[in-house]
Amino acid sequence: MTVPLPGRGQWFGGMMTTTQERRTGTRETIDKLLCERQQLLVKFCKLAGAQPLDKGEEDDLEAMLQRFCELLVDYSAFAHFEIYDRIINGRERRSRVIEVAREVYPRIAEASEVAVEFNDKYDANDHPLDLQALGADLNKLGEELAIRAEMEDRIIAALLGD
Repeated sequence: MTVPLPGRGQWFGGMMTTTQERRTGTRETIDKLLCERQQLLVKFCKLAGAQPLDKGEEDDLEAMLQRFCELLVDYSAFAHFEIYDRIINGRERRSRVIEVAREVYPRIAEASEVAVEFNDKYDANDHPLDLQALGADLNKLGEELAIRAEMEDRIIAALLGD
């Protein structure tokens, strides 16, 4: 028989507690974020390594750019809606997580803006690509992605209680 633990929303009898469920959910969200970040960074390195181009390789680069922009948007959206949105909307109760988020979120937002600008410029769905500034734009984006990862790692450490 399963009996509720009064006032805590936890259960005896082998069922997972609410706290355990939240921790598992947090860990799964963090794992997914880190997986998406890794995929993005691998694609970023491949894209950055494709410079300079030989004649006729523009089509390959455009396809790589398109896939990279998709990953960039997916990664940014996941982080925002699965982690930051929860904190911003007051659903996070741990004071340490809130404190760290307040410290780092403005810098994450700046890095996100650079990512949006890059995507707007190089997502070729609605305009022809101009690849002349790609190297410089990749350098700027790479710096911002590194800063963003550092800031996210601080939030992750707080989420995990490290």
